[in-house]
Amino acid sequence: MPNVMRPAINGPLRWLSTRAQIPPTTTKEFVRHVDHYSRFNPSPLSIKQFLEFGERANPAESCSFLRKELPVRLANIMKEIQLLPRQLLEMPSIKLVNSWYQRSFLEMVQYDQKKGDLRESELTDFTEMLTTIRNRHSNVVQTMAEGVLELKRSTPTDLSTDYAIQYFLDRFYMSRISIRMLINQHTSLFGDLDADDRPPGNGGRVGVIDPYCDITVVTLDAFENAKFLCDQYYLTSPNMHLECIPPDKRVRIVYVPSHLYHILFELFKNAMRAVVERHGPDTDSDKFPPLRILIVKGEEDITIRLSDMGGGIPRSASDLLFQYMYSTAPEPSPTDSAPLAGYGYGLPLSRLYARYLHGDLTVTSIEGYGTDAHVYIKAISNESHEKLPIFNKTSSKHYNMVIGSNDWSSPVSDELVVWPSEEMEKSKSKGGPQQHGWRDRYTKHL
Repeated sequence: MPNVMRPAINGPLRWLSTRAQIPPTTTKEFVRHVDHYSRFNPSPLSIKQFLEFGERANPAESCSFLRKELPVRLANIMKEIQLLPRQLLEMPSIKLVNSWYQRSFLEMVQYDQKKGDLRESELTDFTEMLTTIRNRHSNVVQTMAEGVLELKRSTPTDLSTDYAIQYFLDRFYMSRISIRMLINQHTSLFGDLDADDRPPGNGGRVGVIDPYCDITVVTLDAFENAKFLCDQYYLTSPNMHLECIPPDKRVRIVYVPSHLYHILFELFKNAMRAVVERHGPDTDSDKFPPLRILIVKGEEDITIRLSDMGGGIPRSASDLLFQYMYSTAPEPSPTDSAPLAGYGYGLPLSRLYARYLHGDLTVTSIEGYGTDAHVYIKAISNESHEKLPIFNKTSSKHYNMVIGSNDWSSPVSDELVVWPSEEMEKSKSKGGPQQHGWRDRYTKHL
């Protein structure tokens, strides 16, 4: 897919970090590079293209693509970083994340500036640099979450700020998933990423992609590991009942097993915790209502449904499940021994992993009964394209959006509603209570 040129949107330089070690003489050049690469749209790949690319296993071809594509993806999200609310950009953790991105961008640009094909030694250096970048960004999720917590602790936020942060984090983490996918695919083929580091799905992987990813195998692996954690913490855990449709066939697709594992592991943790806390940690495993898994392969989609009887959640909380700013999870400490707790980012990130290749994750709940989670995956590999954030005028408008007051009625407090005195006098002169009886009748008891 060819890159599309579009005008850059310039902004203040407050997002530049001193931790990135950008010499003052090159600051303007750095900004110029970011502006240049952000003029191009990222080039989304399908899982089929990833597979074909990996089967050829040509390091020079892979390097040629990455040294142009990675700066584009980095620059696009870096331009959005500068549009974040000023108070968030001032948080120490956000400054640290910003410095990582700026440093990695500088390193990538150096390779794209080289003329012609890279020599074999340079290809090796390029792969090692990608490994360094991957390791540098390994704690981005936790550090960014710390930055949001720092903001929440330091100052109250309004609806517009919350909206901008939610919009950004969805795009930021999606960008991160896509960049790590490109890097991991390259380093697993030509570098140090060992097969032992990847969750099992089936043999014969091409990089991090399994051409015959067995959904059942990944599901069982995620369940067993979540059960192990639950047993460690609660000393008990529910069992699972699994059903596949069609029942006589293994459901296999071209997919990234680690992404599916991440999604299912998070869902199993949530379901097990809900069931154990609903029915009591003194309950034996075989006395818990089992988690029920249904795997169905359709013409367009593969659907995985995970059902639990953990009591469900109130409808009022359903809209907050995927919100970063409204997590009810306790703030984790470095010594936190609770394996089933965290920053509350598990569901939002799992949904992004599902949406990355145009799938989805939805959660529906019946309060007092239980919860159903549905994971949707594209069944056809050439329809599973990357879903990537693009920096343009449309995206930038979301950071300046003003969220006004609600234009629908909402519940009021328990206090008696008192009319303004002038209005009350006018009401009395016209026979007040009879004229406004409907309002008086419903408000005096509120």
